[in-house]
Amino acid sequence: MKGLLGKKLGMAQVFDADGVVTPVTIIEAGPCYVTQLKTEKTDGYTAVQIGFSEVKEKRLSKGQQGHL
Repeated sequence: MKGLLGKKLGMAQVFDADGVVTPVTIIEAGPCYVTQLKTEKTDGYTAVQIGFSEVKEKRLSKGQQGHL
């Protein structure tokens, strides 16, 4: 599976050499942090859980703080 994890910052336009306009989306991608590795043995499947963006510690519950 391929994907991109990020935050949309806005929209813009790009002009090519012939003057044709192409709309584009500006995305802040990264840094992404690995927060958990799931394995076939313990969870029944294989996966990687990732997190994006930093949050103040006081905004997290104690359970979330322990997980991260």
